[in-house]
Order: sequence, then structure tokens, then C-alpha cells
Amino acid sequence: MGIQIKNQIKLTILSINENVGFARAATAAFSAQADLTLTEIDEIKVAVSEAVSNAVIHGYGSDPHKQNYIELVMNLYQDKLEFIIIDYGHGIANIEEARQPSFSSDPERMGLGFVFMDSFMDELEVLSKLGQGTTIRMVKLLVPSTEH
Repeated sequence: MGIQIKNQIKLTILSINENVGFARAATAAFSAQADLTLTEIDEIKVAVSEAVSNAVIHGYGSDPHKQNYIELVMNLYQDKLEFIIIDYGHGIANIEEARQPSFSSDPERMGLGFVFMDSFMDELEVLSKLGQGTTIRMVKLLVPSTEH
């Protein structure tokens, strides 16, 4: 028997800064279905909004004249929350380098997005191909409740 999804939301949002906040709010609402603390939900919101923000800024270069989209898939399982953020932008030349603290392709940025994603989530996978885009998959494990 396969792993059963208890709930799933798929959003396709335009790659603009205004939608980073929308993604945060949607993530919080979705995460509230799980038995998590407010701190854990805040951490998930930060991780997802960093991934969406990276797609807006780095994936597509914040070009207001292009209609580029970001896909946000949120899955709730019995034992985990899974968030998948997909863009079809530039891609990441060197994922290992991009995941280093303080690395940024934009000198105006602090380069802590992957650091936050890594520290706030239990799993982080980054797949990217130059010219084709980036997929980020993050998982937050759910501790089973001891109450019945």
C-alpha cells in the first residue's frame, strides 16, 4: 500500500514579489492542519517564502515584463508535511555553492535563504538545471501525538 496523502494543495502563482506574502499565508493555513506549534508553523512559513522569493529574484530575475510562474505544491501525510516549489527560470549553476551561508548571486542579498530552509525543515532537496529551472522539496516531519 502506498503512502496516502491526507490533503494536497497546488498553487500556480505569478513570479512577482507580492506573491511571496501570499505563499507565506497559504503555507501557514495549510500547515495549521497538522499538530504543530506556532513556532514550527512560523519556521515553515520562512522556509517556503525563502524558496518562493529565490524563485522570484534568482530564478526569473524579477523581470516585470515576463509572465513567469512558480508552482507551490503542499502535501499533508500522516507523518509529514511536504512542500515543493518549482520554477522554470535560469536554474542554479552550482547548487553546493548556492547552499553555502552568505553566498548570493546578488550582492544586495545576504544569501541566507538555503540556510533558513535547511535549519527550519527536516529534509531539503534542491534539483536544478541551467536554463530549465529549479525544484526545491522540503519536508517537516510530524511527531505523533501521544494523546488519544
